[in-house]
Amino acid sequence: MGEGGFRNLNVWQKSKELAVYIYKITNKEPFLRDYGLRDQIRRAAVSIPSNIAEGDERDTDKEAVRYFYIAKGSSAEVLTQATIAFEIGYIDRDTFEEIEKRCTQISKMLWKLISVRSRSYK
Repeated sequence: MGEGGFRNLNVWQKSKELAVYIYKITNKEPFLRDYGLRDQIRRAAVSIPSNIAEGDERDTDKEAVRYFYIAKGSSAEVLTQATIAFEIGYIDRDTFEEIEKRCTQISKMLWKLISVRSRSYK
């Protein structure tokens, strides 16, 4: 794609919104005191749109797909960390379910993007 076309990708927009959401919920207690989990979930959340953008700007679809897989892995990381945050009482069920819904949607969208972009080099 190139030329910042990644901003037009729905999956990039959704994952950027997830990162903003994660920052907002981790900017409150008890996350504020838990630097490790807070920073880990933030890094994973930011990694999703960042890798989508980087992949979309790559010269070949093969390179792009590699970054989309990394983004998909980061989505699974966010869901794992949110599960832990829920189980230790950092977030309530509604917040957890919202994160779970968003991560699942993003992963499905990434899988479709990977499938489409993989066709060009298989």
